[in-house]
Parts: sequence; structure tokens; C-alpha cells
Amino acid sequence: MAEERVATPGPLLATINSPVDIRRLKSEQLVDLSFELRDYIIDIVAIHGGHFGASLGVVELTVALHHVFNTPDDLLVWDVGHQAYGHKILTGRRDNFHTNRKYGGLSGFPKRSESPYDTFGVGHSSTSISAALGMAVGRDHNKEEKQVVAIIGDGSMSAGLAFEAMNNAGAMNSNILVILNDNRMSIDPNVGALNEYLADITSSGTFNKIRDEVYDLLGHFKAAGDKMRKVASRLEAAMTTALTPGSLFRALGFKYYGPVDGHNVRNLAKTLQDMKRIPGPKLLHVVTVKGKGFAPAEKDQVKWHASGSPFDKLSGASLAVKSTKPSLPKYQDIFADTLIELAEADKKIVGITAAMPSGTGLLKMMKQMPERTYDVGIAEQHGVTFAAGLATQGIKPFVAIYSTFMQRGYDQLVHDVCIQKLPVVFCMDRAGLVGADGPTHHGLYDISFLRCIPNIVVSAPMNEIELRDMMYTASHYSDGAFSIRYPRGSTENFLPAEQKPRLLEIGKGECLREGDHIAVLSFGTIGNQVVKAVDAMLAEGIAIGHYNMRFVKPLDTDLIDLIATKYGTVITIEDGTKIGGFGSAVAEYISENHPGVRVKIMGVPDRIVEHGTQDELYREVGIDSQAVVEAVRSVLELTAPKV
Repeated sequence: MAEERVATPGPLLATINSPVDIRRLKSEQLVDLSFELRDYIIDIVAIHGGHFGASLGVVELTVALHHVFNTPDDLLVWDVGHQAYGHKILTGRRDNFHTNRKYGGLSGFPKRSESPYDTFGVGHSSTSISAALGMAVGRDHNKEEKQVVAIIGDGSMSAGLAFEAMNNAGAMNSNILVILNDNRMSIDPNVGALNEYLADITSSGTFNKIRDEVYDLLGHFKAAGDKMRKVASRLEAAMTTALTPGSLFRALGFKYYGPVDGHNVRNLAKTLQDMKRIPGPKLLHVVTVKGKGFAPAEKDQVKWHASGSPFDKLSGASLAVKSTKPSLPKYQDIFADTLIELAEADKKIVGITAAMPSGTGLLKMMKQMPERTYDVGIAEQHGVTFAAGLATQGIKPFVAIYSTFMQRGYDQLVHDVCIQKLPVVFCMDRAGLVGADGPTHHGLYDISFLRCIPNIVVSAPMNEIELRDMMYTASHYSDGAFSIRYPRGSTENFLPAEQKPRLLEIGKGECLREGDHIAVLSFGTIGNQVVKAVDAMLAEGIAIGHYNMRFVKPLDTDLIDLIATKYGTVITIEDGTKIGGFGSAVAEYISENHPGVRVKIMGVPDRIVEHGTQDELYREVGIDSQAVVEAVRSVLELTAPKV
């Protein structure tokens, strides 16, 4: 069994209990430590799963950073955090790193409450430079001597937030180091002009040769006096501006250095030492290989971005116990197949993703219909407004986006889509509690932040059949935006072969089962937990009603009126925050129109929910089938006549 396998650190890594131990090492020992650290990460992930390729790619950089900088006094800010496994292992968390991403264990991302070495909590991309600049300004305000370093990937650099931060840092002339980790990948291959721009830098042998010669020349000019040094400096600036794409970063006020080999740990350490002595904003361009040191991950970087099951550390072959049951399609698969089906029937339909073609399932359409599928990069704000622009021209854009990333495009959703009443469809994957990625990736707030906006339909299917129906309905809707939320994971296996999607009546729910005294109103796939609870209670002779509401906006008030006349108590349940969500919508209506009816809202409480499996988290927050049974019993006890 995978649980019986053990990951043992190498002899040098076993002595590293904090970065202080790394700073005692000699230069040549950094090579050995890097080798052992990479091997340990492979061992751990092979047994327990987790994000993989990004951390292997920055092993040498991680070792060099902690060797050169006086962490945690010097501040390292990791972007996203997929690449921070080595950082965690070297900062006192080696022996319990096997709990990474497990319920009650270490977070899969840097987390301030977990360690003083985790200077900033991350999970969404492109935040590191902004945070690091804030830290640098705070350092200066407090008159402290600290180095501040942001480590950002080339994929994350494609987001506008990164360039906003660089523009500000350059203008402030703040002493900050940005390390651009260039592996030409985020989760999927990077797209856009910036990706080509960086490729030009790394492939420009002419620039590197001339730059080195200019720097050598400057060294010879040191004895020639101030006038000659100024001439040489202007010569360097003119030539580098003319010859290197690094001029983009120079134009933003940054001194540009690189590209350098991100897998030569001794040279990296020397370069970082030099960087410490250079004042002002500076950018070091480091070229790495995602998945470095593990051949399968180097060959297929998309597949090995993360691993969810145990595998053989030499071959990469899965060691997971194969189920005898056929695997069920995931919601993202149903989304992808349905969108292709709709697009084949309607030439106006296009798909949009923000750097998540494989995660959302849109990669399938991208391969079949490349001219009608758009990956805008890590740029959710742009993606939403891009969709709005398409909609003004009669195109029907389907934006495939995780619920948690929809938050990043909220202003554009309000201002550019809904105020203008444009028919953009938002298909929000990973809605609700997502599991091991934890609080930065839970999609808990979309119901609340969408239902308060005019000119948008807010819907959630109970199963894959309804997902298809809602997508089909949305493709025919032209009176504003249309949102559909669905969870991570497998479907309910309800979809008959070749069943065509049907047009739903917008704002109408359905009765799944009649009952006595208590009605449960569900929104979305969490309704399948209610089905289990209803069956369990029926076995005890207790009949409760169950209604699949489908839409929170517009709300089926006619159905609620019928429910309120039949039942004395209404329980609502949703896989989202209780505050302002589906339950709130129902309670608001009932309080105004049926004040005698009791309402109990089941959902995610007003606190940060950490990571774990979806089932573990459903149980923790009280929205699984057992919690529904417990809620019904508590209501029955409360309403039972006193003897």
C-alpha cells in the first residue's frame, strides 16, 4: 500500500533544520543539497501526491536563495506557491511534509500562520511583486535593513497585476529584487506576446555575447576616470536598449540581468550575492525546466504539474489501486463535450479561458476548433472584458473559469458585462469546496457576489444532465449574462447516452419529493447529499420534501409560495457561504411574504475553511447527508409537542 512507503531524506538534507544550516554550507555542498532535495520531493509526491513540476524546477534557486539571504529577516515572496515545496522542506517542515495538502496537515501553498518563512499567503498568481513592494516600502518606513525578493513565474508575469506592481516599483525606485523564473509554462503552456518576448531573450546569443563584451569593457574603463565611465555607461545603456528585449523591464525602471542558468546552484548563489549589493529595483531572469530531474515530468509538463495518486519514482507509472468500477466523467468533461456540441450547431459560439485550458476542459475544444477558442493567459480581468467586446458583435462567448478566479474579474463583470446587459455565459468550474488546494481555491462566494448584480442569471445544476440543459439554455439567452456553477470532481452518472440537452424555463425549480412538515430546498450538486438524507429518513418513516431550485436569480417565488403553504419549516442547503447566498435569498423572500414559516440555512459558515478532501470538508462545515439528517431531527425535536 502507498501508506507503507517511506520517504527518507539524504544525509545532508537530514541535517538541514532551518536555512541557518544552509548558510553554513560550502559552495560545493549546495550541489549535493540540491540533488537530495529534488530526490526527496520526488519521493514525497510519489507517495502522497501534490504539485510537482514547478517545485522540481526551482530546487537550485530555492537552495541558493536560502544560502545567500538571511531568511526569515530577509523576505522571500513566492508567487502562486506551486513551486514552494523545497522552500517548505528547508524551513523546518521536512519531517511533517508528508501531511502536505491533507486534512489537518500543511498547506499546499505558503501560509503566514504556518511559518515565519512564509512571508505572504498565496494561491492566486501574480501577487508577489505587489506584496514585495509593499514590504519594501514598509521596511523603508521602519528604517530597517532587509532584502526583499519576489519570485514570479513567466506565466504569472503575463497578468496585468505584475506589470502594475513593476511600474509602481520602478517609479518609486524601491530597493527590491524580482526573480523571473522562466520555464515557459504555467499549468498549461504559456501564450501571448510576453511568452514570445522572453523566448527571444533566452535564444539571443548575439545579445548575450555583446552584453558580456560591454561589461568587460566597463571593467577596463574603471581606471579611466569619471568622464570615461559615464561614456561607457551611456554606451551600455544604448546598446542594451537596442539589442535586448530586456528593455521592456528597463522601461519600467528595473535593471535587467540575465538570462542565467537556473540549475547551476553555485553560479546562482554568486549572482544573488552580487544582486544584494545593487540598489534599486532589479530583475534577474532565471531559466529553468519545469519538472527538472524527473524524466516523465520534463517530457509532459502539463500532466505532471501535479499528481493526485502514488506513482513509481523511476518510471512515473501509477501505483494507485485500479477500481473495478468504470470511471465517471468529470463535470469539466461534460462541459467541454457540451460546448463543442453547441458550437458545432451555432457558429457564433466561442470558448474563452484564462490560462486553464486543461483544468477547465476547454483544451478539447481548442484542439478541435482552434479558431474559436481563446486562451488569454493569466488575465481574468482582460478575459471578461474581451468576452464583453465579442458579445457586442453578436458573438456568443462562453467563459470557462474557476469560481475562485472569477473573483479577479469582478469589476469587469459588473461594469463591462452586466451594466451593458451583454449576453456572456460564465461557466464556473470548481464551485464550492474544492479539496486539497484549500482556502485560496474554494469557490464559496460566487452565489453571493453574483446575485446582487442586475442583468445576470445565476444557476447551478444538480447533475450533469442539468449542466447540459443550462448550457443549452444559456446559448439561447440574449437578455444579459448567464452564470452556471458546478463543482470539481466526478458527475453523478445520470446522463443517458445520446440525450440531447433541453431548454429550461429560466427561474423555475422542481419538486423531487413531497414530504410532511419539513422541506429541503437545494441549490446545485449538493442536492445529491439531500437525496441520500431523504432516503435515509424515509427508511425511518420520516418523509421530508425535497426541491431542486436550479436558479437563485431569478428565484422561483411561485414554487416557494407553494412550499410555504404546505410546510412549516424550510431548510436550505448550498455549497457556498451562508452569508448572502441562496439561503439568504430564500429567507429574504419568506420573511416578507410568509413570516410564519421557519427557515434554517445550511451552508459554509463565516470563516476560512482549510484544506482536506471534499467529503472531509462537507462533514466539517455540516453540509453532507448526515448533516441534513441531523438538521431535520433537530427541527422535529424543536417542533414536537411538549408532553
